[in-house]
Amino acid sequence: MSQQILQAVEQPYLKENVDAFEIGDTVDVHTKIQEGVKERIQIFTGTVIAKSGSGSREMFVVRRIVAGEGVERKFPLHSPKIEKIVVQRHSVVRRAKLYFLRDRIGKGVKLRERREY
Repeated sequence: MSQQILQAVEQPYLKENVDAFEIGDTVDVHTKIQEGVKERIQIFTGTVIAKSGSGSREMFVVRRIVAGEGVERKFPLHSPKIEKIVVQRHSVVRRAKLYFLRDRIGKGVKLRERREY
């Protein structure tokens, strides 16, 4: 009963057309940034290493390397601040969470590309 009430409350806040992506995909996340009275789009490119939650609480973590340092950002999937998510490449993965990439550097971070014919 409580799940049905929760879904009814969350329904208006969910996006209708959510971009499809999976763990291991390299994505461009276009986010709206507020600077004073202006608003602009900032792109965060990286590998999706985790997904969690459900409904309006669904989140995903994107990791990338900047100046030799690992940077991770956690995004709410249904946030109005996220303009769109563009998949650059698909990768072959055998895990639900790719936290092992945190310990790797250089070429060890690279994942095998999944080819679709």
